[in-house]
Amino acid sequence: MTITIVGLGSGHIDDLTRRAWRTLETAQVVYLRTKEHPCVPELPSSAEYRSFDDVYEANDAFEQVYATITERLIDAARADDVVYAVPGDPLVAESTVIRLLERGRAEGIPIQIVSGVSFIEPTLALIGVDAFDGLQILDAIDIAALHHPPINPDYPALLGQVYSRELASDLKLTLMNQYPDEFEVKLIHAAGTPEALVETVPLYEIDRSEHIKHLTALYLPALGHMSSFEQFQEVIAHLRAPEGCPWDRKQTHQSLRQYLIEEAHEVLEAIDEEDWDGLREELGDLLLQVALHTQIAIDEGEFRMGDVLSGINAKLIFRHPHVWGTTEADTPEQVVKNWDALKAQEKAQAGKPKRESLLDGVPKSLPALLQAYEYQAKAAKPGFDWPVIDDVIAKVREEFDEVLTAESDEHRAEELGDLLFVIVNWARWHKIEPETALRMANRKFYRRFRYIEEQVAATGKPMTDYTLDQLDAWWNEAKRNGL
Repeated sequence: MTITIVGLGSGHIDDLTRRAWRTLETAQVVYLRTKEHPCVPELPSSAEYRSFDDVYEANDAFEQVYATITERLIDAARADDVVYAVPGDPLVAESTVIRLLERGRAEGIPIQIVSGVSFIEPTLALIGVDAFDGLQILDAIDIAALHHPPINPDYPALLGQVYSRELASDLKLTLMNQYPDEFEVKLIHAAGTPEALVETVPLYEIDRSEHIKHLTALYLPALGHMSSFEQFQEVIAHLRAPEGCPWDRKQTHQSLRQYLIEEAHEVLEAIDEEDWDGLREELGDLLLQVALHTQIAIDEGEFRMGDVLSGINAKLIFRHPHVWGTTEADTPEQVVKNWDALKAQEKAQAGKPKRESLLDGVPKSLPALLQAYEYQAKAAKPGFDWPVIDDVIAKVREEFDEVLTAESDEHRAEELGDLLFVIVNWARWHKIEPETALRMANRKFYRRFRYIEEQVAATGKPMTDYTLDQLDAWWNEAKRNGL
């Protein structure tokens, strides 16, 4: 009552090992995961061969196929010794083998592995690549089901089981989330057989190949350009190392605080100016701050990058049950409502003290306009809000009058603050984020004033030689010009 799993090699009968041949030759019955393998017609004729191709035809999902094959083999092993033959090597891209190993351990059924030549070795020979050069080996079926590939782009990758053009279409969409559309890749067909073929194509064309079949693999060269997150962490760790940079080694969480704020504002500026090259650069500078803080934490034994990433991944999945669960949320408002409830649940489960005020969740370091906006939005959730916008407008007028009638500078400053606060509320009613609105107004003022300066400079006179009406005429001209 044993199961012997035999690797049939990559395709050519000459690649079948002597041990595999002897095992098949002495078996009465050999179960084949599939008879769609080039060497099957040349296997020893002394055995009876039974394939599981009917299971593939009867099921649409691979999971069900693998489960059915595993169950049939376990049932057969309870009655007699079983020989099970799979393409390539039993421990390369063979889900049924992993399932059998788990079931065999659980039920006390001995399992032997007879290794074979996998698709990897002849594939590497065809394209002249050394596997020790950081080669990553993945299942194309798994990658095609994702939205972003779990691949380090600084190293090459080999993806097996690109068995159809439909799969290749899904696969390229995932890969193009990380690699350029025109990135040159290789499709390797029927490696290890006389029909072996290598195609070099741009990534976006892989699903157009007419040669794609069950023995097709995809090779991705290294993207290079130090484009991986792992390489970025290496650079930061080197900067903080004893042989690194004295300035970086000296930094602490507190000393970097000002740079984090500055870089965040520079990101916002690039967004406001719709400068996408600038945004790319500024996001890198902002990411640098995240990586530096994390490396400091690593050096101090506080936490690691894996903790940061696993924490935010778990949080996002937990707070999006409408994406990863069964909860429904058809509107952004429902998403926010669910988010707040789940956030409170998280804090309770973590044993964190309950906030004394709804407003305690708003950071004290936010810019004043944005802080006022968040305060009002928080207070409005339980109903502390005017019922109609006309009430807000009336309050704006009331606060404006109070500024005009203030009897001292101190009183006037207080009333101006109240006026600004209620104007923020007015903006909230219109779903306008006031910090962004004011930044846009500032940019507009800059452009128009700069136009005035240019007109004045062209005359060779100082600005003080011109009246306000003259300067205002240039302002209106800038406005007409769309500045």
